Amino acid sequence: MNYTFHPHAERELEEIESHYDSILHELGDRFREDVEMTLSRILEFPNGWQLLSKATRRCRLSRFPYAIIYRVRKDEIRFAGGSASPSQT
Repeated sequence: MNYTFHPHAERELEEIESHYDSILHELGDRFREDVEMTLSRILEFPNGWQLLSKATRRCRLSRFPYAIIYRVRKDEIRFAGGSASPSQT
């Protein structure tokens, strides 16, 4: 399945990665790895994550308090952005 990013979503991910890099360089890299793993899970199971509305879903990252918001369309997945999510403890 094809996928696209809303331009705002790409900028948002870059800004968050930069924020984590400013704390510790490896932390930004770990955030990006977690995002990529989450995107892979979404692409493999696009309808497997929590519904936020009729057309919008959310998938939480494994290691960071962040979730990816996306829409499943007929022939593509559109990543719309993200949101901070409470830590899962």
